[in-house]
Parts: sequence; structure tokens; C-alpha cells
Amino acid sequence: MPIRPLSETMINQIAAGEVIERPASVVKELVENALDAGASRVEVVTAGGGLNLIRVTDDGSGIPEEELVLAVARHCTSKLSHDIHDIRSLGFRGEALPSIGSVARLSIRSRTASGDSAAEIGIDGGRVSAVKPAAANRGTTVEVRDLFFATPARLKFMKGERAESSATSDVVKRIAIAFPTVRFTLAGPDRSTLELPATDDTPEGRLARVAQVMGKDFPDNAIAIDAAREGVHLAGHVSIPSYTRANALQQYAYVNGRPVRDKLIAGAIRGAFADVLPRDRHAVTVLFLSLDPSTVDVNVHPAKADVRFRDPGLVRGLIVGAIREALAGAGIRAATTGAAGMMAAFRPGAAPYSHPGPANGHRSYEAAYHASGSGGFDPLRSAQRPLDMGEARAPRNGFAENEQAAFDSGPLASADARAGMAEPAEALLGMVLGAARAQVHENYIVAQTRDSLVIVDQHAAHERLVYEALKNALHSRAVPSQMLLLPEIVDLPEEDAERLAMHSDTLAKFGLGLERFGPGAVAVRETPSMLGETNVQQLVRDLADEIADNDTVETLKERLDKIAATMACHGSVRSGRLLKAEEMNALLRQMEATPGSGTCNHGRPTYIELKLADIERLFGRR
Repeated sequence: MPIRPLSETMINQIAAGEVIERPASVVKELVENALDAGASRVEVVTAGGGLNLIRVTDDGSGIPEEELVLAVARHCTSKLSHDIHDIRSLGFRGEALPSIGSVARLSIRSRTASGDSAAEIGIDGGRVSAVKPAAANRGTTVEVRDLFFATPARLKFMKGERAESSATSDVVKRIAIAFPTVRFTLAGPDRSTLELPATDDTPEGRLARVAQVMGKDFPDNAIAIDAAREGVHLAGHVSIPSYTRANALQQYAYVNGRPVRDKLIAGAIRGAFADVLPRDRHAVTVLFLSLDPSTVDVNVHPAKADVRFRDPGLVRGLIVGAIREALAGAGIRAATTGAAGMMAAFRPGAAPYSHPGPANGHRSYEAAYHASGSGGFDPLRSAQRPLDMGEARAPRNGFAENEQAAFDSGPLASADARAGMAEPAEALLGMVLGAARAQVHENYIVAQTRDSLVIVDQHAAHERLVYEALKNALHSRAVPSQMLLLPEIVDLPEEDAERLAMHSDTLAKFGLGLERFGPGAVAVRETPSMLGETNVQQLVRDLADEIADNDTVETLKERLDKIAATMACHGSVRSGRLLKAEEMNALLRQMEATPGSGTCNHGRPTYIELKLADIERLFGRR
């Protein structure tokens, strides 16, 4: 078959295969065009999941009548200067409109601020119609009907209407977070409407927009991020460790205002939360990276969702360091949703409450619902039994009068009298975790603050304390190493060997001593003592792969941290150990002073706080 040029329609359909993956891709391109035109209001209407109809209306600057033909031609754009590396708009390739028009029925109706009337142009499966007059307000309305009618095979790969509508909603929300001053509306055929009113471009306004998208619980369980390094600025919010999700769908990342799904950023978030979250849980994040456009390539793929950084190590280090510093500075905080779940469990007929994280080693509240047996009423086992039934009749339960004596701080005085007291117990009530009052089920410390009840899992809490102490000792000095009797020679591609040699000083601090051994190999002479007998070949290759991807040596550090976590788990206060009052209070004070102590090494909560107002509601006092 001879070589021949493809038709313009065929070229556009090939481009559409990359740019237009599904209805949500169309919405993304059209909404980005509206924002680039300076719109303050964007309205999206869909039908049939977007396959039957997509209509995007904005109040932007509009398209002059004489430029409508160019607007639907390939590689025609008003957004790109002569420098491909200086991209300051969301769109720039000039492919979206002709690609959509090649696989659907597209019409564009637009009017500029200075225009006396609007004009309209249409494309039907790649065939462009003549420009004609139309009636419209200032701005642009783009209507897409019968998506993929010109490429029927593509329709077979579409999901159901609900799935496509959900993907479209996610796209609108993702873009809306980056533009808080723009009002967004999304309407579907089921009369459900997503409305995101405009806020202001202040930190409070941006957080209010985030709350519109992610729910009102997020601001109450979030930590602000603000850090900069070598011309790269990072801002946004991340959730506290005890506020998580089962997937990473609520991790939003933006580079110079552009929503992206970048593996480097996702990996950095994972690394920053590595030792405070369970393996199957994910943090909730909204992060904005701002940097010189010339140091980031957004032209990796026509969909513009992937980016490449000139210095990926710098970006990853900034994200990991900023998040970890913010978590450390936030102090001890429990998720507000934990108390809500506990309240729900106490209501009549409610299902037993359990934390969404792993349950290994931690008993749920379900046990409280099975306290009484099926053999009739037993006063010794009843939940309504007297608090002190005597040594001969009931086991020591922690709430009997003689058990409570150790926690007694004297008779309660009036509020005015207590305000002037300087007793240690009163001071403890003002602390975050309050004063210990009892130990129940030989594992849970019950503490009291001025306005809440706190229940602490002593094993989980002490596990975190021991782990943090081990980590501090581990990273405050060079890691002890053990010399190998015979050096281990690891054969590698020459570029990998060169990268490892460049990081040899950093690796030595973690106890791994290596040096170049010819053009395509390294010789390992020392390994970290904590690792014991380890697969040196695999360790070095993993490090080489990570350095190639991220220009970091986090793999080795993470392995050492995992060993420290295991040691902490076995060396902490075990469940079932009775603690004295001073031991409990000492544990509470250590928790307050230790970063990340709101969760254990496995990501489970170490304590739950129930406000006095919530308790009073349970008893009908409010």
C-alpha cells in the first residue's frame, strides 16, 4: 500500500482518541477553555451521562465572529506564545474543539463584550458548517450532542450513565477547587444539581471552596501547609492521621493551578504519611505547587494530566518535609468523626461501632453489646450492676469506690472556687488529654478534661511513643553498620551505578557503605546493623530504581523505620497491664508532647474524645 497523507477528519479522530477518552474529558476541555476566557460563572448540563448531551455555558470574553473558523481548526490557539516552556493557561494545544467535532455534533455560539450580536458555528462528524448569526448573551455556549456517533466502536467502551456522570462530577469538582472565585453549576437529567457558589481568593475563601467539594468535616480535621524551597512553593491542607479514606480519590494536586494526577506527588504524599496510616487507608489532601513554568513540562500527554519536573527530588523532598513538619507541629488531635461514630453506636438499635482502620490487636465497641449472657439476668454481669458489689461478689472493675480512691482529688467545689485553685489535678484538666480517672478492661485509660471524656488505648499510645523515640535515636546520628566479611558485588547498568555513587555519602549515614566497582557495578562493604541478614542485591537494585525515579534514597530509610516500628510494637506497654495513676498521667503527658501520637504505628486511633455536650445529648439533657 503506497504512503499517502491522512484526511483532516481522520487526523482529528486520531487526536480525539488521545484527548477525548470519555464524556468527562469533553467537560474538562470545555471548562478549561471557559476559565482561560476569564469566566466568573460556568454552567454544565449533561444528559445520558454526557453521551447524549454536554452543554457548557460561560460569561467569559467570548470568541469574535471572524475567529470562529480558526477556533475549530487544529493547532490554532490564542493561549500560547512563541515559547512552549512558558505555559500560563490551562489549554494551549489547540486540539480539543476539532477533536470533539470529529467524533460528535458540536456547535459553538459566542458573543464578545463589544459585539452587537452573537455568531454560531457547527461541526458534524468533522464537517464544518458556515458561520451564521445567533442570539446569545456575552460569553460562549458550547453544545456537544451524540458523542462518539462518528466512531461507534468507541461507545462499546463507555460505562453506565451513572459512572460517566460521576466521572464528570469529579472533573468539575477537581477544577473548581483551584478557582474559588468562579461559580460552578452542574446539572443532570435526574434533576440533581451540583452548585458551588463563588468564594474569595483568601486562605479562608479557598478553604471554604474545599469544604464545598470535600464536605464540612474536612476543615475541622485538616492541617494547613505552607512551605517553600528553591523557588518552589507548596500550599494547601492535609488531613490529620486519624481522618482517612479507603482510596486516594480525595487527594487533589495542582501545579500552577492545573489539576494533575502525578505519580511523583502521589508517592510523596504516601511517603509523608507512611508511618501514621494503615496500609489500606489514604490521607485526604489538597496541595498547590507553584513554580516557574520553565521548570515543569505539562506537555507530556495531550490530556495534560501528567507533568514532569526538572528537579523531581526537590519537589518530592518539599512535599514530604512540609507534610511531616506540619503533622509534627499540629500536636495531638483526634478526628471529629470518631466521636460522631461513637455517638451513633450508643443510640438504640445502632450497629456496633468500629474504626475504619485495621482491627488487629484492638477490640471494638461490639463487645459492650454482648456483656450479658443468654441464661437470664446475672447481677454480676449486667451492665446495670452497682458500681461496688464487694470483693466476694464481683471482680475488680476499676470503678468501685476503693479503686477510684487513687484518682480522688477531693470534694468538688463550685466553679468559682475551682477557678482559684492551684491543685495539680485542676491543672491537668486543662491539658489536651486531661487527668486520668480510671483504667477499664486493663487496656483503656479513661481521662477527664474540663469539657470532655477521653478514652485512651494504652498499648497503641505507648507503641507510638516508643516508635518516635526509636526514630529520633535512629536519625539523630549515623546508623550503626556491620562490615561484610567479603564485599558484595552488585552488577548494574552504568547509569544506575553512577547514581548510587553520587548518593554514597547519604547512604553511608544510613549504614550502607558502597563504592564504584568498575563501569557497571558497585561494591557493598557495609550494611545497616538493624537489617541483620538482608538481600543486599535486591536492596541496592531497589535503591537504584528509586533514585532513577525520584532522586531520593527513601527506600533504605523506610526499611529502617519499619524495623523500628516492629521493635516499638513488641516493646510497648501490653494490653492487660495494670497502671498506677501516676503512670497513666505520665503516658498522657508524653502523648501530648509527641508528634503523631493521635494514631499508633499502624494508623489506628490512640484515643477518642467525647465532648460533654455530646454526652448530655445522649442523656436527653440537650
